[in-house]
Amino acid sequence: MIDVTTATFNDVVLDNELPVLVDFWAEWCGPCRMLSPILEEIGLEHESAFITAKLNTDENSMIAFKHEVRSIPTMILFKGGIEVARMTGAKPKPAIVAWLGEHVEV
Repeated sequence: MIDVTTATFNDVVLDNELPVLVDFWAEWCGPCRMLSPILEEIGLEHESAFITAKLNTDENSMIAFKHEVRSIPTMILFKGGIEVARMTGAKPKPAIVAWLGEHVEV
């Protein structure tokens, strides 16, 4: 899972040829800590289909604000630099994989 920041967001997420799943999170967020290992596992299992990244909303609040992230954890899937799907809240792995499967080949 790639850590993205305000400085790297455009290059890693918006300008990427592959779809990018971004996990908007914060250290103090319990559900975010529960979700992180699930997303890392999904990312490893499907690394040829999409890239997984995470963005700390406390340290990169302008990016979260720009993408209207109002609660965390929020996962946004970008394709060609455009948001194509969003999921908010910690969900079980099968639910996340099913949601991703609607938008990318998993």
